[in-house]
Amino acid sequence: MQAIPISFPDRDTVAEKLASFGDADQSFLKLLMENPQQDESLLQGIELYLHNASKAHFLNSLKLEKCGQWLGEMAPDRLQIRLNETARQSQHPAYAAFKSGLTRSGGLEKAYPKAKI
Repeated sequence: MQAIPISFPDRDTVAEKLASFGDADQSFLKLLMENPQQDESLLQGIELYLHNASKAHFLNSLKLEKCGQWLGEMAPDRLQIRLNETARQSQHPAYAAFKSGLTRSGGLEKAYPKAKI
């Protein structure tokens, strides 16, 4: 019998860490971003976090903005485009607040500076 590989952390764990977003959670997410093999789990967790936030009865846009800004500042260059794609998946205010934080962080501009032509 062949075992099915389980990715750790799964998207639910990442979404929980983003939802609580304490110092220990931020350290966990930083460590996760250092390993390129965990990129899919991280991005799926971010998608789940934004989906859950969009379905919540109370929209905490300041927290979503702060999370987007922190991820934009901390994420390595290889994740910047994918983070912005994730933020543009919906026009819901939760996604807009997350995108606003990403834009404010300037992560995409640092990773891919404008050409000086």
